[in-house]
Amino acid sequence: MAVYNSGRMKISTTARIALSLSSGLALALAYPSYKLPLLGWIAPAMLIFATLGATPQSGALLGFLQGVIYFPVSLAWIYEVLRQFGPLTPLQAAGVMAAISVAGSAFHAVFGASVAWVSRKNVGAACVLAPFLWVAQEFARMHLPDVGFPWNLLGYTASGNLALVQITTVTGIFGLSWLVAAYNALLAWMAVDSFTPKRGRAAAIWAGATAVLVTIAWAGPRWVPRAQADHVAHLVQTDFPQSMSYPADWMQIHAGELDELARMSVSAAQRAPGLVVWPEVPAPFSLQDPRFAARAEEIARHAGHGFLVGEEDWKRLPNGSYGNVTNSAALLDPRGNQTFLYDKIHLVPFGEYVPWRRWLTFTGRMTADIGDFHRGSEYTVGEIGGGRFGVFICYESIFPNEVRQFTKNGAELLVNISNDGWFGRDSAPAQHVAMARVRAVENRRWLLRDTNNGFTVSVDPYGRTVASLAPDIRGQLDAPYGFRSDLTLYTRYGDWIAWMSILAAVVIFLMLGFRRKQTPRAELS
Repeated sequence: MAVYNSGRMKISTTARIALSLSSGLALALAYPSYKLPLLGWIAPAMLIFATLGATPQSGALLGFLQGVIYFPVSLAWIYEVLRQFGPLTPLQAAGVMAAISVAGSAFHAVFGASVAWVSRKNVGAACVLAPFLWVAQEFARMHLPDVGFPWNLLGYTASGNLALVQITTVTGIFGLSWLVAAYNALLAWMAVDSFTPKRGRAAAIWAGATAVLVTIAWAGPRWVPRAQADHVAHLVQTDFPQSMSYPADWMQIHAGELDELARMSVSAAQRAPGLVVWPEVPAPFSLQDPRFAARAEEIARHAGHGFLVGEEDWKRLPNGSYGNVTNSAALLDPRGNQTFLYDKIHLVPFGEYVPWRRWLTFTGRMTADIGDFHRGSEYTVGEIGGGRFGVFICYESIFPNEVRQFTKNGAELLVNISNDGWFGRDSAPAQHVAMARVRAVENRRWLLRDTNNGFTVSVDPYGRTVASLAPDIRGQLDAPYGFRSDLTLYTRYGDWIAWMSILAAVVIFLMLGFRRKQTPRAELS
């Protein structure tokens, strides 16, 4: 059994593996719905500590092992989605889940290998590198062509704290990831320092950092301003069961439920004048369908303050027929005329389209009943009484740099429509709303989030959920909101801290690359 000896610190191979596996499990449990966010402040430290002094090859393995535990546990809902709506057999769904886990784990492997390589030259430099490298790998994972997936970034483990999440107005979510990763690196350094003859310096720094963070997290929320709302919207939660296909007479079969939703929408808007919002398409809704168009126009006219509805929008081809279909949000004015249309830009891979279809022919079954959607191209901003708004649809809420484009284009209010019915009642809906909430803070905008079956909420520009509707019920939420026109540093400059992290990592690698290799002494026992 190989044992790394640096001073009086000895880490066996078994201990390293146990630490990396424990790190993956602890990190997964830090996200909803496990409700153990404090684990995010210690989980990466276990992996960092395990890789210190290891060979790059061993570091890669340790990072990979962390990932293959972390991804299946934190994203367990993907398997259920594939099983229910793929539709795939249990073996096929497990295979896709394994492929996703391996792909994500590759980034953690690079992280582990890099920290290990630097630590064999300088342990302190490895701990300094770690937070920059963590952010860099998260950023790279977000930008994978066609399949980028920045779900459950490290910063979200701390975003539930009203004080700490305010940093995202300057840095975006990657700044919060850097902060949490830096604390973990400090914790790992303290663990190493405790084995050295002159131990104590790292512990003192860690204690000071912990005291500052605890004070901010505990006392900070009371100093966060409260936003004043001067408008109300009516977010309608349709609560339709999810289905892979719909019969041609669906509108007739569900006429009674559609009448109920129309009455609910109109009565709410007449009682408290305001915009009516329906979620991302929970059923075969299209304004090119005369039956649904008539209903939508009637709701808009009787509600009297605008009707924003998710629909499948079919584009007319030059020959007059309908061709490409988009996942869209349309606004109808009080006269029933369409005045705004946003076509979803960032589609869900293997859900709304199949990337690399030419090579991955077996995935056709996964979208056979949904078909390929056409991608939108413009971050459209619309107008309602009092200001301008932007709509992002479902999965787009996890891409911070894309949501900020609406604010840059003049949106003074953000609206997120989603159909989280695809997720069932696993952890995904809670994770999804937690990420969408950060978009409100990053851009200092009110966020109205309307879903088919939860979570339907109104979030203020500082991240407070000021109104919410219980999941899995049919109802409407009186959602307060206001308009803001100021631009945050994040809105202006985007993911600057991620680019800075990449640059810092490159500089550290280059500086250490010119140093003579200092391999720690190894023992066998």
